[in-house]
Amino acid sequence: MAKRSGRGGTKSDKHEAGGGFERFVEVVRRLRGEGGCPWDREQTHRSLKPYFIEETYEAVEAIDDSAPARLREELGDVLLQVVLHAVIGEEEGAFTPAEVVDGITEKMIRRHPHVFAGVKVADSGEVLRRWERIKRGEKGYAEAAATSLTEGIPRGIPSLMRAYKVQERAARRGFTWSTSQGALDKAQEELAELVAEYGRGDKVRIGEEIGDLLFAVVNLARFAGVEPEEALTRTASKFAGRFAAIEEEARMAGRRVEDLELSEMLRLWEKAKGDAGRRGD
Repeated sequence: MAKRSGRGGTKSDKHEAGGGFERFVEVVRRLRGEGGCPWDREQTHRSLKPYFIEETYEAVEAIDDSAPARLREELGDVLLQVVLHAVIGEEEGAFTPAEVVDGITEKMIRRHPHVFAGVKVADSGEVLRRWERIKRGEKGYAEAAATSLTEGIPRGIPSLMRAYKVQERAARRGFTWSTSQGALDKAQEELAELVAEYGRGDKVRIGEEIGDLLFAVVNLARFAGVEPEEALTRTASKFAGRFAAIEEEARMAGRRVEDLELSEMLRLWEKAKGDAGRRGD
């Protein structure tokens, strides 16, 4: 049995991981091969898309829940998706699993000269600036980035994340407020416009103004160094937890939450909020 190293791994992790990965790739090839699993053999890059997304979100949820055992399992599920796509690519003659691994290995070495080439950096901020410069200099990236603000930003990512990345790109090109006050003023302006459109009742215009307000709030988050997707996810979870407390209070009183008056719900909401505050939730 391999001995534990001081960093929580094992002294033979490198060799075990390498051999384990090759074995796993062979398992997936077998599943996709003649006499393999009918379901796995039917899958394509496109058909696997929803599973890839689902498994990634389940891994993120395990991180949010601070559940290491579950995270280990979910990372394995994400890895399965990666290897399935790599094996399909191999079958199509597009690329091999080894090329996928070699490509990301070389990219990490290339983009970390402060680790692999003796380049000195002052802090993580300089690391990120160097990363972007190196990325812009890579083949194909500079031309694409010069023609499109959104080049390289996946269309399928959550809208808040997409808005954040678009605004980051625009800011790097100089299109941004000089201070956070400008972003705050813009958000207040968009809120006022939304209120005005609500009064007119035009659903199309209301939808446009809601989009503008959300975009402005994302910009505020960027100035504050807050990931808006994570912030909204935490708030949604907090809301769900407090509403569950209202439902439990109603159940204990022998009532359905749907039968409560709004004033009763608000009272129970404040109680749930206070209980959560005392627990530090």
